[in-house]
Amino acid sequence: MYRVLGGDRKEYGPVSVEEVRRWLAEGRLNGQSLVKPDGEADWRVLSSFSEITQTEMPGGPPPVIGAVPFSSLESGVLSRQPELEIGRCLARSGALLRDNFGLLAGATALVWLCSLTEFVPRLGGLLSLVYRIFAGALYGGLYWIYLKRIRGEVASINDLFAGFESNLGQLVLAGFISWLLSGLGLLFCVLPGVYLMVAWVFAVPLVADKRLEFWSAMELSRKIVTRIWFPMFGLLLIAFVPTVVASLVIWVKSIATGLQMTQTFLSTGIPTVTRMTEQARQVQGTLFPLMLMAKFVLLLNLPFAVGAMMYAYEDLVCARTARTP
Repeated sequence: MYRVLGGDRKEYGPVSVEEVRRWLAEGRLNGQSLVKPDGEADWRVLSSFSEITQTEMPGGPPPVIGAVPFSSLESGVLSRQPELEIGRCLARSGALLRDNFGLLAGATALVWLCSLTEFVPRLGGLLSLVYRIFAGALYGGLYWIYLKRIRGEVASINDLFAGFESNLGQLVLAGFISWLLSGLGLLFCVLPGVYLMVAWVFAVPLVADKRLEFWSAMELSRKIVTRIWFPMFGLLLIAFVPTVVASLVIWVKSIATGLQMTQTFLSTGIPTVTRMTEQARQVQGTLFPLMLMAKFVLLLNLPFAVGAMMYAYEDLVCARTARTP
């Protein structure tokens, strides 16, 4: 029999070795979780118990594909009644950011800096595409840092690049394909795009944390989120409200500028190439400061919003509540 120190820093047990293994398979524990045999005084990491750890432990080294059996993970997660407490996720994210501000703000700032490639003169389009391709790996490392701190584990800025050391292909595919398909949904019909953006919110975290291949992670994320889609949408909307407002300002300004250009063209006849080029430059000059402002708002917003997302992930995927470790 064993006692386990849960992610909420509460002690659970005594429980059998089979129960510890089940919690491990469901992602409630990992190799760095603290465990001690019933009756002993000293806590040790779970990976040091050979009688329990007959397979590679999740949670220590960088992610590798297949570390968590997908069938047991899916059945364990979907068998539970989903509960998403929006206020609790937001409150815990604020406390996490307060206690780990340097690490979390620094990690998100590095990811944010990579997103500025679109503003590089001449090469902005190409560099933006490269960033979008590798965004899954970057955000996978960022989510990994948050999850480690949420679970009371040691994390460092080096964990941001864990996705580039292993499992790179699956993280790239999860990030890029979910972005591409949801973007196409937004382009051709807004509602399917919004649904997919929310439904796939846990795709990259599942690859980084549970080491799933990309399509399994996308499908599991969709199945989890669909059951509580509207609360999840509400959480994301509230967590990202500064970024949403900044984006709406740009959208409204873009429409207004486009209508003004159209009116000018209609009133002055067929535009020449020179006039069209000049108008394009004026539009770019008008929108560029707003786009920079939106990026700056995202920089300030991202650390808190990611924390809220990761607490929702813990509650829905790993069931880290006061009742279980």
